[in-house]
Amino acid sequence: MKFLVFFKFLKQLGIHPDWQFVDVYGMEPELLSMVPRPVCAVLLLFPITEKYETFRTEEEERIKAKGQDVKSSVYFMKQTINNACGTIGLIHAIANNRDKMNFETNSSLKKFLEDSLSMTPEERAKYLETYEAIRVTHESSAHEGQTEAPSIDEKVDLHFIALVNVGGHLYELDGRKPFPINHGETSDDSFLEDAIEVCKKFMERDPEELRFNAIALSAV
Repeated sequence: MKFLVFFKFLKQLGIHPDWQFVDVYGMEPELLSMVPRPVCAVLLLFPITEKYETFRTEEEERIKAKGQDVKSSVYFMKQTINNACGTIGLIHAIANNRDKMNFETNSSLKKFLEDSLSMTPEERAKYLETYEAIRVTHESSAHEGQTEAPSIDEKVDLHFIALVNVGGHLYELDGRKPFPINHGETSDDSFLEDAIEVCKKFMERDPEELRFNAIALSAV
């Protein structure tokens, strides 16, 4: 899903268009200055490679051994639906900024978030599997965006994650991982630059890869 597809997706889910996804054209300061502020979330699209999977396993083992601080207010869910990482990324972005969003009265996403707030990450994933309104909206948006929906058995090697600021800490939210990743302190003013530094680390791990793309959830 490109950012125009996300635009339609947000609208269909009942979110007022005062926050929109915009392209991040590059990671240099002059290109970041083109992104409308404030920014409350960044979605990164990146390739799942052998190098990344090795890193992911090592990172998980390291955090399990050393521990990390994750605020209880972080909304995190697992991904159990194939090829739904864009939808999970969008839910993570909106859920952790729901106080900033202006939801329509009958918003299906607002209802999903209210219903799932007290659930575990695994329960939220199961609930999404049965939540027809979001699944149908995702599929229709994908078709409108002229992206052919992959079959359920097709191996997809591109993946979305969300980067958000919760309580002054920058969290990476990836439904394939067992928990959020705390990347340290951030602020409303420095969030975009801090999030892009995390994105750069993904790129540095796979320097031969070119399939990286970032979009920002900005006030417009």
